[in-house]
Amino acid sequence: MHLFAGSSHRELAKGIAKLLGKSIGEVTLKTFSCGERYVKYEDSVRGQDVFIVQTATQNVNEDLIELFLMCQAAKLSFAKSVHVIAPFFPYSRQDRVAEYREPISAKLIAHLLEESGADHVITLNLHSDQIQGFFSIPVDVLEAQAIFAKYILQKNLVNPVVVSPDAGGAKRAKKFADRIGAELAIMHKTRPEHGKAEILELIGEIEGRTCILFDDMIDTAGSLISAKDALVAAGAHPDIYAIATHPVFSYPAIERLKDAHFKEVIVTDSIPTDPNAFEGLTILPIAPLLAQVIEHVEKGQSVTEIYNK
Repeated sequence: MHLFAGSSHRELAKGIAKLLGKSIGEVTLKTFSCGERYVKYEDSVRGQDVFIVQTATQNVNEDLIELFLMCQAAKLSFAKSVHVIAPFFPYSRQDRVAEYREPISAKLIAHLLEESGADHVITLNLHSDQIQGFFSIPVDVLEAQAIFAKYILQKNLVNPVVVSPDAGGAKRAKKFADRIGAELAIMHKTRPEHGKAEILELIGEIEGRTCILFDDMIDTAGSLISAKDALVAAGAHPDIYAIATHPVFSYPAIERLKDAHFKEVIVTDSIPTDPNAFEGLTILPIAPLLAQVIEHVEKGQSVTEIYNK
């Protein structure tokens, strides 16, 4: 097998390579003066299984074009198979027509990945389960819940309650609550416009209890801050934790989280993030999980046991 890294998250690729006992393959990635991207594999990939690590960052469109070119270059170079490792799947929130004349962007990205030559996608915590159905190639959707559960259980929190900041994430939050032996609370929110959230209702017993807000991502942190304010107003214990797989941290998330004073904000390194961005930020590594899945895929072994951990 050959492991290659796009320009979006080389540190993650290095971590995976180290655990696999492999070196990262040589590939030239550059931008022409006109803004067009250029890709060239310096190592032969003929007849080989190619694994490409490329997540989505704040430069999501450039990340995608680079990934498409890397897939096609591998395919045109007679790679045996092309496996895309995209921890944060781009455009995942646009998974349906919510308003008239909108695209289903997540479906389009899935199709473009297939057309570019991807044979298999490994991703982490999709925003909605239906996105997996947009593909006609195999997709392994991994969960970071075991990583978070192991970390939280070490804290021995007294009488914790897991809180889903919206009804859509209730199933995800319930799974996590079961993992750590906690109860579940659910919030109902509305979005008067993009980037803004308003909490309308809270279901569950949270008074005096340590709350753990559980979601798949933190973008501008608007929903998270609104949820925290609602919990405090309802009498929750002042030590409130936030857990999210993907630290998107679009402006002004960092400033909001600095001022919010969560007990702790716990995320993974699915997106490159400054560990010193604000006080109380904890970043848990996903390289061990991804390396294990890659090893099983390469050996033709089942990954179900990894899912069920």
